[in-house]
Amino acid sequence: MDRILVNPQIHFGKPCIKGTRITVQSVLELLKEGLSFAEIIRDYYPDLQVEDVRACLQ
Repeated sequence: MDRILVNPQIHFGKPCIKGTRITVQSVLELLKEGLSFAEIIRDYYPDLQVEDVRACLQ
């Protein structure tokens, strides 16, 4: 996947969205709470794109 990066130097190697320090786990937790893609981007991570959130689900 070109949107997700694993780097041992960032968050102890947890998968992150490329170009950010936002972990896939953080996005998945928000989705689990029932937030929509738009709400996650608007309220938590305005630098993300919908495709970034979709990549977290893969």
